[in-house]
Amino acid sequence: MREIVLDTETTGLDPNQGHRLVEVGCVELLNRIPTGLTFHAYVNPERDMPMEAFNVHGLSAEFLSQHKRFHEIADEFIAFIGDDTPLVIHNAEFDHKFLCAELKRASRGLIARERLVDTLALARRKHSAGPYNLDALCGKYGIDNSRRTKHGALLDAEILAEVYLELLGGRQASLGLAEAVTTQVVAVGGVAVARARPAPLKPRLTAAEVAAHREFVGTLGEAPIWKSYLG
Repeated sequence: MREIVLDTETTGLDPNQGHRLVEVGCVELLNRIPTGLTFHAYVNPERDMPMEAFNVHGLSAEFLSQHKRFHEIADEFIAFIGDDTPLVIHNAEFDHKFLCAELKRASRGLIARERLVDTLALARRKHSAGPYNLDALCGKYGIDNSRRTKHGALLDAEILAEVYLELLGGRQASLGLAEAVTTQVVAVGGVAVARARPAPLKPRLTAAEVAAHREFVGTLGEAPIWKSYLG
């Protein structure tokens, strides 16, 4: 299963008041494991940067003016997140309204609410007491967030991916080992896609090791219940 962990930075709290998206970062998960594929872009908001927002993420209007506007990166962004891939977001309503405002302004289709996986809601259901912000959850799960001196969309998405796995019960619960034997991940147009392997993976045991194991099993006396699976 493919999922995208996503975070944004903005000039303020409400796109209906003229605030704009200034950064977007995405991390791809496949079977709940990061693939290493990411999407990141700074976005020129074509407006000033309020000091309150600058103090959060440190992105100045001068710096952002050197980057592309959202409609210039919209198609690349849409291609990365796909048409129906679940989007894992902390406080998803906030990011969703900004993304939809930018997509609408760029004459692109909006993101359906059904795609959203809100880790803030997951944290509230799992833990009876807050706080539920990203730093607090990192402390709760022992996740290193020392690089997070200011908010940054890609860094926050990477950290959120770790938090998300912990909220679901930890990495071990979703390693997808069965799928790993029969599938491989390949990049197609910058996106990781799981495809069936043309042939099963070759055994790592040598013929001598297999023979030695069979000889050992023969010394066990009454056949264990699993012996029949050796063939």
